[in-house]
Amino acid sequence: MPENLAVGFQSLLDTPIISRIRRNHGLEHATLHVLAERHPGLSIAGHSNPGGFWLLGDVSTEEVHSAVDEALKRLRGGEGELAVHPNCGTNFVVAGTAAGVAGALAMFGSGRRVRDKLERLPLAASFATLALILAQPLGNMIQRRVTTSGDPEFLEVVEVVESDKGRIKAHKVVTEG
Repeated sequence: MPENLAVGFQSLLDTPIISRIRRNHGLEHATLHVLAERHPGLSIAGHSNPGGFWLLGDVSTEEVHSAVDEALKRLRGGEGELAVHPNCGTNFVVAGTAAGVAGALAMFGSGRRVRDKLERLPLAASFATLALILAQPLGNMIQRRVTTSGDPEFLEVVEVVESDKGRIKAHKVVTEG
């Protein structure tokens, strides 16, 4: 990446709203890791925004609060890798995009006949599979450098609020800083 472009991209990531989202996203992932350590097999998902993040899953408010506190302490203690999560949407977007592009490239030049396209199907599947394999470390790298931050800086948890709407149990973690 040319130096001017890299500096501009970093400036974008450092804007207050994007920085907040990235730090909240990192804290969300760290909290998910802590909850997974405490409750193996727990099914839980999250979504970050500038004001904090949401956790969706069957866990108590006290447990969420405790896990968020531990996650924040561990991030501040240097465990920045907790900000990267294998089930992050970033990984899914990177993998899906890579597989789609690889499959499309395999079909490039196959002509208009359905038979020609069917003959290329094994090549497209092979390219897409290779792309999925290569996308795993790429998705984690993009999380580290773009979509999350393992440094919470001055981020503080203001409150953890249980949502009583709908059939899925949810908690809103409100942050500031």
